Amino acid sequence: MSEQDGNNALESLIRLDADALAEYCSEVSVEGVIAQSASFKLNKGQSMWASRGALMTYSEGIDWKLEIPGGAEKAIGRALSGEGVSLTRVRSTADGSTVVLSANQPGKLATWDLSRGAILCTRGAFVGALGEVEIGVTVARRAGAALFGGAGLFLQRLSGRGVVLVHGAGDFIHHDLGPGEKLLVSTGNLALFSADVGYDIRGVGGCLKMLFGGEGMFMTELTGPGWVMLQSLKKLPGGRSGKGA
Repeated sequence: MSEQDGNNALESLIRLDADALAEYCSEVSVEGVIAQSASFKLNKGQSMWASRGALMTYSEGIDWKLEIPGGAEKAIGRALSGEGVSLTRVRSTADGSTVVLSANQPGKLATWDLSRGAILCTRGAFVGALGEVEIGVTVARRAGAALFGGAGLFLQRLSGRGVVLVHGAGDFIHHDLGPGEKLLVSTGNLALFSADVGYDIRGVGGCLKMLFGGEGMFMTELTGPGWVMLQSLKKLPGGRSGKGA
């Protein structure tokens, strides 16, 4: 992957792409510093997905209900990934209706245009989606990641046509990986990455490291090519952020 592609990935994540968003909503803004929220203004007939518990407030003209995208098979996988069986489907019945989403924890909100490629998200990273987005799951390539990896066996896979809203605890930290290049990540600091990146675990080595190092027995191992977004705060089980996993 070229340096230009990597820079585009970072810029496209942290900067709201007005042209891409205009197709799905009339206006969007991100507010806050410590724990951000995103406000979407929808016209009549426009709709979006929201993660479980992400719906913060909304105006008249907004209807919402629980739906199961992708059927029962994907619902089970989503539940195992920590998202829950159903998601919130938000629809606008009038022009200019507003809905506000929040990740309910400290950190940054950002958008990703799926025309640039599918992404994989760890627990708590997915917040919302606009457009014809496929919200599915994928399984870690090796069984070891299921038992010991910080991100878990099941990761959310976001693909299709549209824009997704994602969250990183603390700040986003960007890495580009060349073909075969590896990056070891501490448990809980992985937020999301491009779908072509390999995902596994590696032991930290040595009893003293495992018992007293504070990182557990294993690190998450990511293999390029592709890009990776880390989060500067670890996310604890249940999506909460904290100092350790």
